[in-house]
Amino acid sequence: MVIRINKRTVAIFLAAVLVFCALPYFPDTQTAPVAGNASGDWGLSFQTPGKTPVTNVTREYLLPYDAYFVGDENEKVIYLTFDAGYENGNMPKILDALNKHNAQAVFFLVGNFFDREPELVRRMVSDGHIIGNHTLKHPDMSKISDKESFEKELSALSDKYREVIGEDMPKLYRPPQGKFSETNLRHAKELGYKTIFWSLAYADWDNNKQPSRENALKILSERIHPGAVVLLHSTSKTNGQILDELLTKWEEMGYTFGRIEDMVGKI
Repeated sequence: MVIRINKRTVAIFLAAVLVFCALPYFPDTQTAPVAGNASGDWGLSFQTPGKTPVTNVTREYLLPYDAYFVGDENEKVIYLTFDAGYENGNMPKILDALNKHNAQAVFFLVGNFFDREPELVRRMVSDGHIIGNHTLKHPDMSKISDKESFEKELSALSDKYREVIGEDMPKLYRPPQGKFSETNLRHAKELGYKTIFWSLAYADWDNNKQPSRENALKILSERIHPGAVVLLHSTSKTNGQILDELLTKWEEMGYTFGRIEDMVGKI
């Protein structure tokens, strides 16, 4: 059987090949930085215990935007952060554990936390912790491209901080759900914010599927690394139960707890 291929078919085939070859290639563990208004999800790949994970956006890409996810990778210092959408009965235990270990944390709060728990907010500040901006209503910020709308989400929360604390809010910002765009990063810097991602986290956010004590301690011990920016959710019952033990374990491994200003500078 003879298959006839005309010149037009060959031309279309070659054009398709050229287009395909022109597409960028991104390895599984290192995707390209998001650009413009395209959305992106902060992602980590824990490949070697005790080492900084592979991230889907590099440190070099983030630094021009005053954005960070890890400290000095040669020093056994840990930076503790908590995302707190609401109070779930664990915050007093968490604050007690932090005080016991003289560890500063950054609590990234949303609007309803200020409305419902002003006394806890005051305690966080009086205990020496930092309140960071997690936006007013916790939206997908990567879908917000205009600066006015972006600023409104942050300024509305900083207004609540001023009402409760009586002073200006530190300019630390964490994108809800880790969703961001290059435009978001640029807007945050222009508004004077430092964007804080993370280099250690685990599945602690589902209150109906909490990790066991044993599993949580195992994962968090294996994944800890020099310069780690740790993300924990204060709504997690497991975190409330294990934090004192976890901080003790990390100290026994030779780690100390740093202050966020030491990593990112003045806030």
